[in-house]
Amino acid sequence: MTNSIVWFRRDLRVEDNSALLSASRAEGAVVPVFLWCPEEEARFYPGRGSRWWLKQSLVELDLALKSLGGQLIFRIAVDSLCELLDIAKATGATRVFFNHLYDPMSLLKDHRVKQGLVQNGIAVTTFNGDLLYEPWEVMNKEGIAFTTFETFWLKFLSMPADPDSPTLPPRRLNPPLCKVSSCSIEELGLEDESDRNSNALLARSWKPGWSRADRALDEFVCGPLSEYEANRKKADRANTSLLSPYMHFGELSVRKVFHSAREKQAMWAQAGDAAAARSVNSFLRSLGLREYSRYMCFHFPYTHEKPLLPNLKSFPWRLDEGYFSAWRQGRTGYPLVDAGMRELWATGWLHNSIRVVVASFCVKALQLPWQWGMKYFWDSLLDADFECDVLGWQYISGGLPDGHELDRLDNPQVEGCKLDPQGEYVRKWLPELSRLPSEWIHHPWDAPPSVLRAAGIELGCNYPRPIVELVAAKDRLQRAIAQMLEKEAASKPNSMADRPGEGSSSNT
Repeated sequence: MTNSIVWFRRDLRVEDNSALLSASRAEGAVVPVFLWCPEEEARFYPGRGSRWWLKQSLVELDLALKSLGGQLIFRIAVDSLCELLDIAKATGATRVFFNHLYDPMSLLKDHRVKQGLVQNGIAVTTFNGDLLYEPWEVMNKEGIAFTTFETFWLKFLSMPADPDSPTLPPRRLNPPLCKVSSCSIEELGLEDESDRNSNALLARSWKPGWSRADRALDEFVCGPLSEYEANRKKADRANTSLLSPYMHFGELSVRKVFHSAREKQAMWAQAGDAAAARSVNSFLRSLGLREYSRYMCFHFPYTHEKPLLPNLKSFPWRLDEGYFSAWRQGRTGYPLVDAGMRELWATGWLHNSIRVVVASFCVKALQLPWQWGMKYFWDSLLDADFECDVLGWQYISGGLPDGHELDRLDNPQVEGCKLDPQGEYVRKWLPELSRLPSEWIHHPWDAPPSVLRAAGIELGCNYPRPIVELVAAKDRLQRAIAQMLEKEAASKPNSMADRPGEGSSSNT
């Protein structure tokens, strides 16, 4: 009798888990394994909030596997391949099952692991556990990857078959007869003692785990989804799904989210609720952006280090640590930006529209390298997702063919009036401005001195003056773009062979 290892990574669920289900149907015992390999994470070692979520999710996954007759084996590893070979030897496993990942580091690691296992006589079977369609399935007529979201999305919507439906959990797992060494979840070291008080605050707002993810999906589908189209950009209340952390760690499968939303859409369409049905289309488009982030990282694996468009390599970024510190701490003097950055620090989460505003301010107003902002998001977000973060920061910085124009600088005051018209969001995260009337909440520097005194605000003392003036920032941005274009023109005769995505014009 042969046994099977199921290697869990970012698929921490028993429902709709192709690797686990296939292993349960094979002959022999099932050995579920989670490996914690800090050295393999390298500079993208997860941040505090992300590690806290991972720990809670593993606790619940272990309980779920025990209810099926199995048990999750935890190992701290230096090398994933060596650890899997050791477990295979200890259990007599001759097969390894796991679900795909698409970021460039995982792609390289998985290729090496698969080769090493096969060379040692162990069969490897892998599955799509994170996407609606695999990246190689959505291509243009010439078989070339799309480089704009709209062309990708049109192809996605015209695929000949709907995404697969989610599957049920296995009925039972056969445990191995021999005892397999395993450390405890605590011994993985995912939570430092110094982080426990901060993490206790996260626990008040979030409940990780695959069964809780199901409840979060039900609450969204039966609640905000019907008005998602109208409310999704408002930051002053909970209008979005809040599902991103559950989906990042695979507690909730994208197939289940997709089909749950489509079922609601069919019900609303039948009832004649056209507005609610349209809201589902907007939500499905947001799932499409998640798909596209993995698609881009798979087909263009260098995008976390350099932009897809080659011109930004000549952009004169400002390596100003003082600006970066003020941005991180929410001390820029622009209330919407500061409120967003303080919410990020306190909760590990940000509304997508606020992410756009703070990122735009970072790379356009302060001209800080987009890689700095992306890395800070990675270190701070509960739902820190490599592929989504790369796509978002490249989009804002003008590094994608369909991204923001490089000279577009969003005005935080204007965006504040649209996203937080009454200032409720700003008051929540900037208590020093809580008594300021809504008329001035997004531009306190314009408020009359008497209004500031009445609100207890002294600019430059208990709330900073703007770190940069937007008019001057726009002028400096234009000069930087001109400098970039000069450098690009000077190097043009030597640049043709250096362009990524050659032939991308045919992708549309």
